[in-house]
Amino acid sequence: MKSNENADQQGVSRRRFLLWGWGASLALLLGQSLTGLLRFFTPMVEPGGFGGKIVAGQIDEFPPGSITHVSKGRFYVSGMEDGVLVMWHRCTHLGCTVPWREDEGRFHCPCHGGIYNKKGEVLAGPPPRPLDLFSAEVVDGKVVVDTGEVTERRQFDPSQLTST
Repeated sequence: MKSNENADQQGVSRRRFLLWGWGASLALLLGQSLTGLLRFFTPMVEPGGFGGKIVAGQIDEFPPGSITHVSKGRFYVSGMEDGVLVMWHRCTHLGCTVPWREDEGRFHCPCHGGIYNKKGEVLAGPPPRPLDLFSAEVVDGKVVVDTGEVTERRQFDPSQLTST
């Protein structure tokens, strides 16, 4: 009877205390690891950054015949007579960044020689289709581009323009 009284007076044994301590540490480590893993797979869309809506500029900044690169949004705004065309600056062949060549009057992919016109249509090279588009709208005189929604296309169609 004496040993039971001793155990009741002692409270938690050293073994049980260490077991609870290791268990709590392991649970905390596992929780932190899972939180980090979930945050890693969650896309980071900063407000006003790529993957969200971006204000490209005032509609007057894109006159007919102009090509403007918006680096924050990774796209070109091509000014046309009936509106603007917003094209992703990514080549449809292998995903290279396609620069606008003012001296040639066209987009020229440096990797494999893909050439596109102002409408993003393929003129030469291996690209299988025209440059992809982003949807855009004019809000209070500003061109707002949704870079979270990419549209693949087979050819240019005037319905792809965002009216001014």
